[in-house]
Amino acid sequence: MMPFADAVRPWHDFYALVGGASATLVGLLFVAASVGSSIYTEEKHFALRAFLSPSVVHFSSVLAACLITMIPTSSWRLTGLLIGADGLFGFVYASLVLRSMLRHGLMKSIDTEDRVWYAALPAVAQAVLLVAGVALLRGMDMGCGVLALAMGLLLVVAIRNSWDITVWAVMRSGS
Repeated sequence: MMPFADAVRPWHDFYALVGGASATLVGLLFVAASVGSSIYTEEKHFALRAFLSPSVVHFSSVLAACLITMIPTSSWRLTGLLIGADGLFGFVYASLVLRSMLRHGLMKSIDTEDRVWYAALPAVAQAVLLVAGVALLRGMDMGCGVLALAMGLLLVVAIRNSWDITVWAVMRSGS
């Protein structure tokens, strides 16, 4: 088995770039939410929790994964456990968001595209993150590539959904 530090070294710049991007995008999402705060009323509470909060969680999950891989450790096991926990948390969170969307009737009021982007793809991406954790836990260097795939998918989902909710807020504030 290759030493963990040797397996992760080629990915260092990737993880640093993706981590920096996710941290920046979390900040921008907070700014966008603040600017559009006038449209977030009590009656839109469930929609806000179903559409805006998950983007923060997805960006944060990517940031956490990047920070975990940057920990100066030589342990496949520790890194795998932490990445797996990040993926498990995200998968459970995505499942709870889906349940909330179903419970409050939001799934009936959104189109198929939004169902895929807000419910299905986040769960898939978090499951891939969990798989990356298992691969790393087992000392498999391909876990670094699986981790990159999960982080890329989570970033794309969160960027798309953040843009979608921002456009929705801008359209509502103008009317």
